[in-house]
Amino acid sequence: MAEEKQSLADLKTVIAVAAPQVEPKRDKQGRSYATGKRKNAVARVWVKPGKGKITVNDRTFEHYFVRPVLRMMINQPFTATNRLNEFDVVCTVSGGGLSGQAGAVRHGISKALTYYEPTLRPALKAGGFLTRDARVVERKKYGRKKARRSFQFSKR
Repeated sequence: MAEEKQSLADLKTVIAVAAPQVEPKRDKQGRSYATGKRKNAVARVWVKPGKGKITVNDRTFEHYFVRPVLRMMINQPFTATNRLNEFDVVCTVSGGGLSGQAGAVRHGISKALTYYEPTLRPALKAGGFLTRDARVVERKKYGRKKARRSFQFSKR
């Protein structure tokens, strides 16, 4: 039988030794790829080391996402991991509106960063950037005006 551990420090050393090292996933060009999703938007994201240039659908992200809130949202994974202006991002986005697309790009960047540098995963996980926000618009039901709203009732 295995020997018993007497203290919490002994247990921590066993856990640290048993934890496997995760290899980075990179292609031949040194990029990591991930797919991000939010509402009906899907973003395909490639991350590689660079000067911090972000390209969305062959446009700079300042021209694609005009609202400052959306730009701040996309930069959140980099600020959470202290990697601002260290990676170039190329992504293609389709579906949904601008807010959903920005969320999809943020999700894709976070996943691609964990594939490129697995040591960043705890910081991104703590910030909630790796969780796919599964909220989508509810479908319209028959006998209803919208998803839940019923038609106006009149007694006379």
